[in-house]
Amino acid sequence: MKKILSLMLALALALGCVPALAAGVTVYSSDFSQGPDGWVARSMGSAWITAENGALRIEGRESDWHSPGRDFDLREGVRYTLRVQVLQSEIERADFMISVAHKLNGQETYENLAFATVNRGAWTTLQCEYTPAYFDSYVLYVETKGAPTLSYSIRKFVVAAPDGIPREGEEAVQLPILKDIYTGQFDIGIAVPQFVIRNGGPALALVQEQFNILTPENELKPDSVLDVAASKRLAQEDETAAAVHFDAAKPLLDFAKENGIKVHGHVLVWHSQTPEAFFHEGYDPAKPYVSREVMLGRLENYIRGVMEYMDENYPGVVVSWDVVNEAIDDGGSYLRPSNWTKVVGDDFLARAFELARKYAPEGTLLYYNDYNTAVSSKLVKIVKLLESLIPEGNIDGYGFQMHHSITYPGIRAIENCVAQIAALGLRLRISELDVGIDKNDDPSLEAQALLYAQVMRLARKYADQFEAVQIWGLTDSLSWRSGNFPLIFDGARSPKPAFWAVADPDSYAE
Repeated sequence: MKKILSLMLALALALGCVPALAAGVTVYSSDFSQGPDGWVARSMGSAWITAENGALRIEGRESDWHSPGRDFDLREGVRYTLRVQVLQSEIERADFMISVAHKLNGQETYENLAFATVNRGAWTTLQCEYTPAYFDSYVLYVETKGAPTLSYSIRKFVVAAPDGIPREGEEAVQLPILKDIYTGQFDIGIAVPQFVIRNGGPALALVQEQFNILTPENELKPDSVLDVAASKRLAQEDETAAAVHFDAAKPLLDFAKENGIKVHGHVLVWHSQTPEAFFHEGYDPAKPYVSREVMLGRLENYIRGVMEYMDENYPGVVVSWDVVNEAIDDGGSYLRPSNWTKVVGDDFLARAFELARKYAPEGTLLYYNDYNTAVSSKLVKIVKLLESLIPEGNIDGYGFQMHHSITYPGIRAIENCVAQIAALGLRLRISELDVGIDKNDDPSLEAQALLYAQVMRLARKYADQFEAVQIWGLTDSLSWRSGNFPLIFDGARSPKPAFWAVADPDSYAE
């Protein structure tokens, strides 16, 4: 396999734009000899800080996040080293973190960056590397975990850029366009949360540049779409009524419509993220479950409402749907016990596909979606389910959730499950792809890139059946598995070796 640095350097040289870096620099350090140096007590007014003897002390805390914090002018995409020493003298040991609060268009989010246990009376160092993503502001702070009233001191807080800071005006490497590379084979897409769409900026530009199909992470799930209050009012006259709204999904749907990007709908029927009230009389969770007949009526009205709204407002945008998600049990049972099996019965899947086919606009592809397909015991049950649905003619395809790691399940197991599902003659999609690693180091990144390359080669092998390969998230920092660095762009939206593996999977040999 090609080494990461040589591969990226060769690609950059071929494009004629290797950025120059200034020498490594210390961006910030302070001995607090002149006072707090811009540090403040992050709290609701109860905590205070004092600077003395080369350290900064915080007292009067009432919550773990009550902490010494300071604004820093960080640059996205620059790799920083953060380091601080912490002292506490009140309890035997306490857990501490360096954290960052960042804002984008007024919305504040948080990341925990470095961790250490500090024993009583011993100065202890916390250190980590941090590459900021695109935000308007950054506050670094030192907080506790599980010790909300503890007083403590910090010293020698250092922010360094070991690789240097790029000079202003340098050009970034021009990336190959993934959606263009796979034109004529299958679509390339991602899952994207609505705030990326709302906030715009470089993240949204990257979405537009690289991908031609999107899946909303949460905004088309039943708990976002079912209008429980309106349904409850309607149920006073008709227990089968189901009202829907699309407030959460509209920004993404509008963006897709305006930019000619397809949308894969996720999901109509799921045991999770579905309001409990959906299954009860009068949409009241305190009342008994409705009958099978009423629940099927609600399901029909719900699916009809979704499909009619999409056809009227976003014709041709939503090209496919996960009709049912994750219905197979991970244990010894066939189907996962859920409100759907309890109220409707085991045929709820067949009825959901029947109703989706009845109301979906012509040409919409209908999928069953599940995870751990490569686990042999679960694969047997998934094949059994698909074989039971195919004769009714309402299911078009199967979605592979490939939330994998570099150590499990292994490419041979993945190849086997794809071959078995493909043999059923269904359309295919990799609906949720990410590959976790335990360490963000070169060997792990190379192993991650290899598995991405193997998966892409497998999708190309079955290109006549695959509709799409969709990565579950844009950047590592936005991933639900952020601690495992699973995606093809890092937190600063810089391409990882995994990106180059997706762009050119043949360059990564076995």
